[in-house]
Amino acid sequence: MQDIRNIAIIAHVDHGKTTLVDKMLMAGNLFRENQQTGDLILDNNELERERGITIFSKQAVIKTENTEITLLDTPGHVDFSSETERTMQVMDYAILVISARDGVQVHTETLWKLLSRYNVPTFVFVNKMDLDDTDKTLIMKNLRDNLGEGCVDFSEKNDDFYENIALCDEMSMEKYMEEGSLSTEEISVLIKERKVFPCFFGSALRLFGVSEFIEGFEEFTE
Repeated sequence: MQDIRNIAIIAHVDHGKTTLVDKMLMAGNLFRENQQTGDLILDNNELERERGITIFSKQAVIKTENTEITLLDTPGHVDFSSETERTMQVMDYAILVISARDGVQVHTETLWKLLSRYNVPTFVFVNKMDLDDTDKTLIMKNLRDNLGEGCVDFSEKNDDFYENIALCDEMSMEKYMEEGSLSTEEISVLIKERKVFPCFFGSALRLFGVSEFIEGFEEFTE
């Protein structure tokens, strides 16, 4: 029996949210982009095509070996933020998409506060890492300064990975000091409790980091 996850994809406008949704679906081998027109899978309303933004929330499903993920693409433009807020009340998790070049903007902070209000566990996908002058270290500092110390780089499980997670919770730090690591289940609980916010990096347009993000999301959700 597959686990089921209901997640909302949210972002400030033009950060690549809908492109990420489409590429996640493609990575799941469920849909194909129209090779002749380059049409997006979800933003297919005439008004959305005309304006180049998401106006109406839509859903699609990714099925992996063990998990069924329902993706809800929400409007990114501030004029339609009430539509986004409504989805937060029924989501298991959220994915906040942030442009590597633009970083955390005012509307991003507003969305972050709404996620806190509705107590939604949140993953961060830093998009457009293929652009020039993107620096992961500076981006992580921007995330931690503006969104909180719970933002942790999950893209590389290096020597600092478990320590950075443990720093977000006193009991986890004690466990880490004793054993030098934390289990996947323990990390998943910290994410569910909104003590840790996993951050992944990639380029949705170029399908860079998308499969790894899906795998990470599946691994660290419960």
